[in-house]
Amino acid sequence: MGYTCIGGEIVIVQEQAEAVSKIFDLYLQGQTLQHIKAYLEAQGIKTVTGKEIWDTKTIHRMLANEKYKGDTMLQKTFTENFMTGKKRRNEGQRNKYYVKDSHPAIVSAEVFDKVQEEMAKRARLVTSEDGTVEISGSKYNGKYLLGNLLVCGDCGASYRRRTERGKVVWRCATRIEKGKDACPHSPTLVEGWVHDTLGAVVCQNEAYNEGIIRNEVDKIQVLDAYILIFRKDGSQEKILPK
Repeated sequence: MGYTCIGGEIVIVQEQAEAVSKIFDLYLQGQTLQHIKAYLEAQGIKTVTGKEIWDTKTIHRMLANEKYKGDTMLQKTFTENFMTGKKRRNEGQRNKYYVKDSHPAIVSAEVFDKVQEEMAKRARLVTSEDGTVEISGSKYNGKYLLGNLLVCGDCGASYRRRTERGKVVWRCATRIEKGKDACPHSPTLVEGWVHDTLGAVVCQNEAYNEGIIRNEVDKIQVLDAYILIFRKDGSQEKILPK
């Protein structure tokens, strides 16, 4: 979104570029992905494919796309099978090449880099023992390991442990602090299911082991339809909840 190709040259589509700039501005103002989605839809701003409904995952990818500051990362994907044309995400299987100033920028390098810092900051939100949400300078902080790994795929906040009706669950900190409207698409996870899942997937069908989890898992992104386990070796695993 924001660009088109004319005569082999990448040029800016001004109306779309204004929407892109607004997305970056809103994020730096502290707005969540869900709030940005609501703003775009309320203003009647359509996606690049003409849809009226935005996906927060699309907004997240836009905020992390270096093309908006005028640079290009080449070979993010590669053709795994030339017979079928099937492509695969490049997670170290091939060399990547970063080209600076390859085309006109929509946002400044300063704004883009500030957004990346803010995204990293929100990903480090953890729950302390007194129940408050704070930024951790360490990867592991607080009483519960899962509080440092579970990250809301909608707003970027960490998950917090709660006991509800005798059952231990994990829920997005934004949703807890500001209500359902602030982050309506973050699912609640039952701790037992999380333990069983990580035991099966990460601990190789053994019991849940925090030592193994700590060594193997970088973060767990929680989305409305599934969770993504990001391993420290760069691989990812998509798990559908019960």
